[in-house]
Amino acid sequence: MPDAKLIAIDTNSMEWEERPNAKLGRPLFRKSLVEDPDTGMAVRIVRYPAGVVNPLHTHPCAHGMYVLEGTLVTHEGRYGPGHFLWFPEGMSMEHGAAAGEDVTVLFITNKPFEIHYR
Repeated sequence: MPDAKLIAIDTNSMEWEERPNAKLGRPLFRKSLVEDPDTGMAVRIVRYPAGVVNPLHTHPCAHGMYVLEGTLVTHEGRYGPGHFLWFPEGMSMEHGAAAGEDVTVLFITNKPFEIHYR
């Protein structure tokens, strides 16, 4: 693989991309870091505004969230900075920000991302 190159991204200099979500009635925010066009794997930084929780839904992909700042609220508990959560493909889930603060996570999918609300 002689064409393989290191990717280095200064995420501090990136602008947040606003992602409207009709189901939530509020936008989420992200910084897209890496996407593999062959597998659909993606790595992003995602920010949920305070109190915004994505209601019960599933994904046809597995995904992980590493909490960078704030508290991630899920259907199974609350997790602060340093926690890593892995959501298996097809699992019914809820996740988002605690009421008093935004939550920022490193978000990783293993294949193309879709969301299906219940």
